[in-house]
Amino acid sequence: MNIHEHQAKDLLKNYGATVSNGIVILSKDEISKKIRELKSKKFVVKAQIHAGGRGKAGGVKLVTDPSKLEQEIINMFGKKLVTHQTGPEGKVVKRVYVEEASDISKEYYLSCLVDRASSKIAFISSIEGGVDIEKVAEENPKKIVTNKFTLKENLDHKDIKNILKPFNLTDEQFADGKKIINSIYQIILQKDALLVEINPLIITKTGKMLCLDAKINFDANALFRRPEILKLRDLNEEDPAEIEASKNDLAYIKLNGVIGCMVNGAGLAMATMDIIKLYGQEPANFLDVGGGASKEKVEAAFKLILSDKNVKGILINIFGGIMRCDILAQGVVDAAKKTKLSVPLVVRLAGTNFKEGKEILDKSGLQILSASDLNDAAKKIVEAIN
Repeated sequence: MNIHEHQAKDLLKNYGATVSNGIVILSKDEISKKIRELKSKKFVVKAQIHAGGRGKAGGVKLVTDPSKLEQEIINMFGKKLVTHQTGPEGKVVKRVYVEEASDISKEYYLSCLVDRASSKIAFISSIEGGVDIEKVAEENPKKIVTNKFTLKENLDHKDIKNILKPFNLTDEQFADGKKIINSIYQIILQKDALLVEINPLIITKTGKMLCLDAKINFDANALFRRPEILKLRDLNEEDPAEIEASKNDLAYIKLNGVIGCMVNGAGLAMATMDIIKLYGQEPANFLDVGGGASKEKVEAAFKLILSDKNVKGILINIFGGIMRCDILAQGVVDAAKKTKLSVPLVVRLAGTNFKEGKEILDKSGLQILSASDLNDAAKKIVEAIN
């Protein structure tokens, strides 16, 4: 789960990091009152969306004339930003963060993440801040330094020294950096964050180190024990279909293809999408109904797929272990009748009660194509929509 920049900065500040002074504005009605809290003569107006590349899309504005600040904030509200992370549909700005501008001397990059490959906590440091770290990694990988640590309660002085080494800091700046690193590390440990990214981490012209921009991503599987983090969720930034999926405990991600997929098991779902591509088409979604889905859950999944207007056909691939194929089949039949299914549907069943499931499908009166295996299923659905 992602949160906004202003929320990430509040969290970092609560853990002892130094951040720029700013205010969040949630509606135009708040503007006049909120901007009185700021004391600077220069400001930065930032669109709050869950996507990178805001600056290039016009979502970050420097305001050097205080008399123009209110109008710049008004202009930002409702603006549609299209970045490399939003897709062509873009995102509409519904909240704005205004902070006092900083006089920047140097820009660095600092992040901490859970490194699954090594089962360690990794800190990434670079003297190339304020730009995409992926671009730095591609063009100048020597400027990226990674330090990995086995999980422990606190980082020691040597650990912190290694992380900050590329920045060549003064003693005072090192003290600031130590606070920032400790705050990042504790957020990873205590709040189940998967990634904390500061880009840029800056040195001001007065020699102070602070977090100028911040991004935090949390483990969605741990939100049940982090209600204070769940409160930060902004549903406006999420796909409505994915919100509906979460209500029904479905693992759903919308994609750009035309063949809707319903599968039980993440690995089988990936294999199903791969074989659709092998036969020349693109999957419209990733959808894992889980191992013990009820008839109601299957029906909800079916409706979710059909809510995507790009879907031209549906492939259901179920290997019944914990899930019984007859329950799946009844859920499919009920959903198809309720939604008045008008696109081709191919079903491949195997495992527990698959004969009973096939019988339910055959007697449904619906035009459902059965497949003997995954290869056959992919071939049939691609042929059916072409």
